[in-house]
Amino acid sequence: MSSPFVAEVRIFGFNFAPTGWAYCNGQLMPISQNTALFSLLGTYYGGDGKSTFALPGLEGMTAMHPGQGPGLSDRFLGELGGEEFVTLLQSEMPIHTHGLMGGNLPATTSNPASDMELTRSAAGSGYRATGTVTQLAFEAMPPAGGGLPHNNLMPYTAMNYCIALQGVFPPRT
Repeated sequence: MSSPFVAEVRIFGFNFAPTGWAYCNGQLMPISQNTALFSLLGTYYGGDGKSTFALPGLEGMTAMHPGQGPGLSDRFLGELGGEEFVTLLQSEMPIHTHGLMGGNLPATTSNPASDMELTRSAAGSGYRATGTVTQLAFEAMPPAGGGLPHNNLMPYTAMNYCIALQGVFPPRT
């Protein structure tokens, strides 16, 4: 492996931090033993800045570039954000309906199951869309859900983020 820059972060697909690297797990490091690394990281990720500083904590996190993209809020180096679980409130959902539609044809005694008319909407395809469909009473589809949070994680593959503790000091240009 070529000489990394001090504080360079790489992703590894194996289950250990190579020699000269440490996991990006937010651990506190002594400044006295890691002066070059501290001069680059400072206390962006934690520590008291007198005797300790922290490595980035990327366990269970997604790395993101600092700054402000078009239409996005400003993000700062070391800032944490996001939620693993979210409970949506009614005020956070867009206005929409879930109308239950039913047909107005009576069932026949010869085959009542095949004459059942329940459709998704007046314009949508139905389970059997014959005749005129009618909006059923709003009580026919009561609110659903239990008000509990749901998982808000995007798909992921677990990998190890590691940071170089030693190497070439990156030049500033």
